[in-house]
Amino acid sequence: MRIYFITPEAVPCSRAGGLGDISYHLPRALSELGHDVTVFVPKYRGAEDFPLTRLDSLSRTVDLSISRRTAEFYELRIEGAHRILLVGCDDLFDRPGIYGNEFGDYDDNAERFIFFSKAAFSVLAETVDPAAPSVIHAHDWASGLVCMYAKAFLRERPNLAGTGTVFTYHNLSSQGTFPYYDFTMTGLDWSHFTFQGLEFHGQLNLTKAGIIGAMLISTVSHKYSRETLSPELGQGLEGLLKERRRDLRSVLHGVDYSLWDPESDRYTPGHFTLDDTAGKAVCRRHLATLFGLEDSGLPIVAMVSRLLPRKGLDLITRAMPELLKLPLKLVFMGTGEDQYISFLRDTASRNPGRVGLKLAHDPPLNHQILAGADIFLCPSRFEPCGLEQLYALKYGTVPVVRATGGLDDTVSDVLTYPNAGTGYKFTDYTPEAMVETLATAIRDFGDRPRWAATMRRGMLEDFSWDRSASAYQEIYRQALAIAGERLDG
Repeated sequence: MRIYFITPEAVPCSRAGGLGDISYHLPRALSELGHDVTVFVPKYRGAEDFPLTRLDSLSRTVDLSISRRTAEFYELRIEGAHRILLVGCDDLFDRPGIYGNEFGDYDDNAERFIFFSKAAFSVLAETVDPAAPSVIHAHDWASGLVCMYAKAFLRERPNLAGTGTVFTYHNLSSQGTFPYYDFTMTGLDWSHFTFQGLEFHGQLNLTKAGIIGAMLISTVSHKYSRETLSPELGQGLEGLLKERRRDLRSVLHGVDYSLWDPESDRYTPGHFTLDDTAGKAVCRRHLATLFGLEDSGLPIVAMVSRLLPRKGLDLITRAMPELLKLPLKLVFMGTGEDQYISFLRDTASRNPGRVGLKLAHDPPLNHQILAGADIFLCPSRFEPCGLEQLYALKYGTVPVVRATGGLDDTVSDVLTYPNAGTGYKFTDYTPEAMVETLATAIRDFGDRPRWAATMRRGMLEDFSWDRSASAYQEIYRQALAIAGERLDG
């Protein structure tokens, strides 16, 4: 089948977070299954570093009501896999950041991503072959309008009648809400700006556009799909999602094991396998040196994360006195809010040899941390899927996580399943629950045969992109079946 990804970020051209990785690895895995995959993404600053081919035949004017801008298209071929179509407009996308800068989100994000969605849909409406099974897969609020356009303009675009549409929400904490007057840029009739439509507390909501417009909806873990049906994590959209519960699917992210493999990792000083873990000790000593930790037998507990409240940094700050009473070493890497940066800096300076800190987003160092640490700590308030715990499992670094979202789906609790568990989980979002669970893991660390068995079970887990691609392939088939029923009707 032909699959069209619509996404605000995609590696190698752009990345702000995990969505950028997903928009590379999933299309690649789908291509390996034999599908023809095209990824639409804005052309941000820096894209010129890649071998782009300008496609003048696709250039077009996009009417935004308040302005008319030209969309230019460029092609990048990923060798042996999919192709990327970049939507260019320097006035909107030639900027330092994808969504914003150090001062916050860009004020014209509504214009930027409505333009992107309109331009992408315009090309699809002209080029999708009705004789070929085709699916449009839009990701997060910045692409949600494409699914809405496919539904609203069906009569005008009959070649899309047999096309399936899927919308994936990766994180409902960011929904693309803008002032009501920005609705005029969408080109949709005002009849769509209602409580049952794109209106949300008097504002325009682009995530609603995706949820309402798509034939099927998906999110990134089974637990998160259930959590978003509740007021706590539904972020005001739980009612709409409940209405569409029968159309809601969930697929976990995957891992590229050609990059994340302790046996061949190019970033780590030692290599190891299931049957020979001696190289992990080399990685552990290297990690201790990097972070100025004292060389001792205490377990190294690592946290690689954005330094934000939803990632559990508020728990870390409140729990730090009790954490430092435990027999452990602490390693932190990340960037984020000033209050947490200041706190961790102060903690590290007061506890040399016990607490190490790197304020950075450093992919090679990420590999070295997860290869060398004994325990990976992820106390998120919510975590739609998460990737770091999947990497940690592969490297024999035992996760201690809060039982939320993808963390709950991917880590099996040793305390519940002593002979099958791969990590440790706590449920209550409290410093006490986190410290108690981490203390239990540290106690078990002293039982070397028990700990080695837990490490081994984690290293045996398979979260490859092949599994994710197969699951999405089935969702696409279901969407095509729905489109077929519409044609027959």
